[in-house]
Amino acid sequence: MRHRATGRGLTAALAALALLVLSACGSGSADTPAAPASSGPVTVAHAQGTATIGATPQKVVVFDIGALVTLDDLGVPVVGVPKLEGLPERLAEYAGEKYTKVGTLFEPDYEKVNELAPDLIIVGGRSAAAYPELSKIATTVDVSVDNAKFLASFRERVEAVGAIFGKQDQVRERLDALTAKVSEVAGRNPAQGKRGLVVLTTGGKISAYGPGSRFGIVHDPLGVTPAAEGLGTDTHGNAVSAEFIAQTNPDVLYVVDRDSAIGDNGQAARQVLDNALVNGTNAARNNRVVYLSPFEWYIAPTGLSSVESMVAAIGDSLS
Repeated sequence: MRHRATGRGLTAALAALALLVLSACGSGSADTPAAPASSGPVTVAHAQGTATIGATPQKVVVFDIGALVTLDDLGVPVVGVPKLEGLPERLAEYAGEKYTKVGTLFEPDYEKVNELAPDLIIVGGRSAAAYPELSKIATTVDVSVDNAKFLASFRERVEAVGAIFGKQDQVRERLDALTAKVSEVAGRNPAQGKRGLVVLTTGGKISAYGPGSRFGIVHDPLGVTPAAEGLGTDTHGNAVSAEFIAQTNPDVLYVVDRDSAIGDNGQAARQVLDNALVNGTNAARNNRVVYLSPFEWYIAPTGLSSVESMVAAIGDSLS
């Protein structure tokens, strides 16, 4: 069975762009970060309410990897991050000693956060449950995205980040370009009529995802027709088998390898799916088994450059 991965060129280009932005803005240190351009007092809506920021935050603690990606894209420095592993090269410095480690995504170290005396704390996704406690320490915003309306919700969250840090023009330019790319990709499939299925593998098991799920962007707004009907939107997906994939017979099979994403030594997705049932699908026969970037799709799917690469990957799969 032949396979292909997509979006590598764009991902590399975006990584280079992020490094150029960081160089232009100055790296600073974790204790004395370079200040972003002032945005002045601003009130933003977020997933758990609203927050008013009186001046551009100088000491930012981040508990969401997607938000960290966006801040890095925009050249905004941070002082505190959770313990991180398996980061791509362009983000590897955040795992180092330069940045104070403030616990994990699921278990913040509230004492460490207090010691940093941050101006702003950002949570989202896996860390959203910590919002009530963290908001007692400093102004906190929840940048979690609503999967049922992913693109609109994602845009709102990135625009809020741009407003907080005075990066509105930079954000607007990139989001407008992203919206145009989404429209272009969504316009490809109607003529082709390809049916797609998104699966995640972990520990040798397979889960499938449909519209409105964490990977629902593939179908809405990117326009890939669901190969399977009735899949729920549960975060963990719907447990399926190789027989299910064969019966569904997708034209494109999108694969996310969770074990690879989290650094687990479990059975690789390529091994799990390398069997006669999957190999007999239209997707496998036509070289349309697409292995998606585990970091972008599983670890940081709401980062600005992550979504740019995700959209490009689906576009490549339909070319």
